[in-house]
Amino acid sequence: MKADLFIDNIEELVPVVGKGPLSGKGQSIPAVIKGGAVAISGDRIIAAGGRDSVLKKAEITDGTLVIDASGKTVIPGFVDPHTHLLYGGCRHWEFEERLKGTTYLEILKKGGGINDTVRATRNESDEKLLDGLMKRLRILLKLGTTSLEIKTGYGLSFQEELRLLKIIKRAKARSIQDVAITLLGAHALPPEYRDRRENYIQIMAGEMLDATRGFVDFVDVFQDVGAFTYEEARKILKRAAELGYGLKLHADELSSSRGAELAGELGAVSADHLTHPSEKGLELMKKSGTVAVLLPGTTFFLGSGQYAPARKFIDMGIPVALATDHNPGTCPIYSMAEIIGLSVRFLGLTPYEALVASTLNAAHAIKMGEKIGSIEPGKQADLLILDAHSYVHIPYEFGRNLVETVIKRGKIVWSTDYPA
Repeated sequence: MKADLFIDNIEELVPVVGKGPLSGKGQSIPAVIKGGAVAISGDRIIAAGGRDSVLKKAEITDGTLVIDASGKTVIPGFVDPHTHLLYGGCRHWEFEERLKGTTYLEILKKGGGINDTVRATRNESDEKLLDGLMKRLRILLKLGTTSLEIKTGYGLSFQEELRLLKIIKRAKARSIQDVAITLLGAHALPPEYRDRRENYIQIMAGEMLDATRGFVDFVDVFQDVGAFTYEEARKILKRAAELGYGLKLHADELSSSRGAELAGELGAVSADHLTHPSEKGLELMKKSGTVAVLLPGTTFFLGSGQYAPARKFIDMGIPVALATDHNPGTCPIYSMAEIIGLSVRFLGLTPYEALVASTLNAAHAIKMGEKIGSIEPGKQADLLILDAHSYVHIPYEFGRNLVETVIKRGKIVWSTDYPA
């Protein structure tokens, strides 16, 4: 087959190939090809592997764009499966307060916390919210994120959550990246429902789910101390499952609150955070195939020191994914490469385990693993050329953007040589 794009002389090709999300040894044993090549036709990969093998399967013509990747590393595009990318306002002042030693409760009394972002988001126009979201998507693209999930959660009313979903849908239509949409109306209890808690739960489990069928991929609930209880989360997610939504869960971030258990019981696509999971919860997650999405950037930014027990997940055979958790209050990090660096230093993941967690496993955490997340024939051609001779440089050169070229659906969409 004729190749439209041919990446040649790759120092390290790391294809991250595997059926389903990788777990255990499948996530841990590196598969690296030296002197590799990748051939692309249209938006699909037609061959990837050793140079001689690829040349037997792909026809290189005068019309083929050839990229010499000597001294470079080629990996799948990053996938970010947990972001709160749509919001108004800014909470940098909280960061300064925390540095002074101000507690979270004291910040809340000063008008901070999630309700600050809810107020700012509700008061922002659709166009300004959309502009802010598109700007963030462009930042992510330059950092190598070619697919991602975006949650609502800063509207916290039927009308406002629906408005945010429509804005995300508009951004998805304009975006270069593939976008999964998640409804997180149960992010926090809105102040106006403080004395009518059950009413809000009913809205989220009832008319909200009815109104968003057809253009929302997942429903998420923040189940934890100070957020929603096991019973409340179960009510919302069980009905979401009945309506055909994929399920996600903010689980066991602040305490052991049976979040992992609920994710496993309901067969959630992913359980996210998992700083304090129970043994029973992990066993149920393993049985259900639920992906553990870990967010070390949040722990790092807040300085709590309590990281998810990632090695335990790996040893148990639970597939591990990574995400930025980008949000304005507890983790304004954009870069998946930085998250890889944090996971190697603080979660105990190896560089290869972290790369798998940021590509193929992350893709499965948003139900896109059959299309993206690895470099293999038939898959969508989403890949990165890194200015480094080994993928290990991603965590090794912590803080430097190694992304030299971003290829999305077979096209160069950003490059240091050809900036889009």
